[in-house]
Amino acid sequence: MNVSETVIADGVVAIVRLDDLSGAVPMTRALVDGGIRAVEFTFTNRNAPRAIEAARQSLEGVALVGAGTVLDAETARTAILAGAQFIVTPVVSLPVIELCRRYSIPTVIGAFTPTEILTAWQAGAAFVKVFPASAGGPTYVKDVRGPLPQVRLIPTGGVSAENAAEFIKAGASAVALGSNLVDPKLVAAGDWSALTARAESMVGIVRQARG
Repeated sequence: MNVSETVIADGVVAIVRLDDLSGAVPMTRALVDGGIRAVEFTFTNRNAPRAIEAARQSLEGVALVGAGTVLDAETARTAILAGAQFIVTPVVSLPVIELCRRYSIPTVIGAFTPTEILTAWQAGAAFVKVFPASAGGPTYVKDVRGPLPQVRLIPTGGVSAENAAEFIKAGASAVALGSNLVDPKLVAAGDWSALTARAESMVGIVRQARG
């Protein structure tokens, strides 16, 4: 599976930022069943490498398993060794981009200002994560796309079912959602059918916005 093509096709990246990652495999499967194949486990949980490895082994060829909140090259390498197929940062980290390019692992690099966004893109990011997207909203994404139409943007932070369509219409390649999609209560309850339904709804919103 090609990471960039899959992310653009689905239009949604699921961010898993949870205290308990014991349900990583069924949770990822539930998201895939709902049409979201790119799932990011954040390194704010020390068990992220284990979750990445488990999800990758169980859903090889079905899901794209990534690592998020990667702050440095060392963490990126740990994630890649665990099986991460893409790396996501909250900030512009040129060392992370350099290491990931060495291993042919696509990156989604966090940035906000036009200078940061272009810096990340020119350094080799597959996508630039506009973070926090809530600070500028869809209008900001549209404004950035004006002079930088070549950059593939993924708004993150504050994206929800209510505003995802506007981000897509503003020119975003995809959107990324955390708790507004991967609800901790649903995961704790093991309500995988409800999680699948949320994923289906988000993918439907993106597709409708694209026309």
